[in-house]
Amino acid sequence: MRHALREAIAAVRRAPVLTGLSAAMVGLALTVVALFALAAFNLRVSLQAVEERIEVVAYLQDGTRPQEIAIARQVLAGLPEVAEVLYIGKDEALARAHRDLPELGELFGDGTVNPLPASLEVRLRDGFRSEETVAQVAAVADDYPFVEDVAYGREWVDKLFTLRRVAAFSTAVLGGAFAAVAALIIGTALRIAIFARRDEIYIMRLVGARNGFIRRPFLVEGGMAGMVGGAFALLLTWGTYRVVEAFLFQLSWMPASWAAAVVAAGATFGVLSSAVAVWRYLREV
Repeated sequence: MRHALREAIAAVRRAPVLTGLSAAMVGLALTVVALFALAAFNLRVSLQAVEERIEVVAYLQDGTRPQEIAIARQVLAGLPEVAEVLYIGKDEALARAHRDLPELGELFGDGTVNPLPASLEVRLRDGFRSEETVAQVAAVADDYPFVEDVAYGREWVDKLFTLRRVAAFSTAVLGGAFAAVAALIIGTALRIAIFARRDEIYIMRLVGARNGFIRRPFLVEGGMAGMVGGAFALLLTWGTYRVVEAFLFQLSWMPASWAAAVVAAGATFGVLSSAVAVWRYLREV
């Protein structure tokens, strides 16, 4: 392994321009993948922010006794999917309506008569905001005779989870396509680098070097070029992120684990592409 590392470093020093071009091509190819990952992460954050607002609201009939409300809150709060149950009285509901919907103030009158019902707001735990869970909790709340209506925006919830499934499928398909294109570009770049050293490989074969001995320095060199390319792609993606955030709209930067995965992907692509390129060339000589 020491010999392979020493030979890889020597090869980089002998042809820094060619190595730099290979790393640059790797970086440009991975930039597309990194930008797509950044877009996918922000879509995921946006959907999670919307998903966190999902809650079940049970509207209560006027005259519902406090004991009945307390029992319903206790039962609903005991469900494993429920984080908390809040009681919203008629006065608080009217105050919220005036605060959140001032343009509809005339509909709520002058305050002498309150047309809004009291309600129970059922907030769900993280990881339990699926279509089935929301419907089940709504069904439990609707079983009480003093509950006049239960609302959770069923059509809106259905559209949200449909959008989430479409986004996940698109991320998998497009991400895989971009990764495949990046692998082809990286393989072409490293194949050019190997072809430039064909005489060296030929001489090593003549003196009896085995394929594994010949292959290892190229694998290390490919990994180094891929790692540098991955870091370059991350730098380009960061620059694009800053420009978009400064002049267009707010974005969230990808997690550190995703950024490390971009660099690791560059190194992995570099090693695999070098392995394929060397294997093909060794078959020809």
